[in-house]
Amino acid sequence: MYFVRVPLENNKPNLDTLDDPADDLTAALWDAGTLGIVEGDGYVDAYFDHEETAAQFGEPQKAPDTDWVRATEDAWPPLLVGEKFFVVAPWRTEPTPAGRFRLEINPGMQCGTGQHPCTQLCLEAMERIIRPGDSVLDVGSGSGILSIAAKMLGAGRVIACDIDPDAAPAPGTNVSEAAPFFVGSADAVRDGAFDVAIANISEAVIEDLHPEFVRVARRRILSGFQDASGAWTCIVE
Repeated sequence: MYFVRVPLENNKPNLDTLDDPADDLTAALWDAGTLGIVEGDGYVDAYFDHEETAAQFGEPQKAPDTDWVRATEDAWPPLLVGEKFFVVAPWRTEPTPAGRFRLEINPGMQCGTGQHPCTQLCLEAMERIIRPGDSVLDVGSGSGILSIAAKMLGAGRVIACDIDPDAAPAPGTNVSEAAPFFVGSADAVRDGAFDVAIANISEAVIEDLHPEFVRVARRRILSGFQDASGAWTCIVE
């Protein structure tokens, strides 16, 4: 077994177009067939069966004898986000704190694990903005974490969309039960169809689609980009 250490801020050339060095790098590693991922401070260690596969992401090293399944599971601790959410991976057994929703998401190929600051900022904004019965559009839904959260907050109708067909949730999962999904974006939605539109994507895409967000929803929660000081941020309109 081999592992490669990949800096989050210094990805290989084939990853340069990805906007989120945490979520998107994780997706790329799973897509390449990693056996497990351990996240460190500013880097991830990814484990592979074959040296040539690991070499796609950096300089491969022979891995020590490690229980990589346990190491990967330990790398995704539960998170308290905002005032209402307890974000956990499916294998965690910790009890849900009183007064919080158990937001269970499997850190896999699609972006949106709850670990990234932008996802957390969106969840916090959703607590303030979404009211029971609201209709919510989750644009660039990825893993579907924000769709699930919207339903937990009492949204009456949640629709998810993504330009990546692989983001379509598997039937019978908590994501598919939370929101119908279509391949596409906000430009396929009629005027004023939603109370709230949520987009955790990138600055360039948000800027390009902003008129569409304004057209389809009376309130917007927009994130996936940094402010002038370099801090990840979320804009509520």
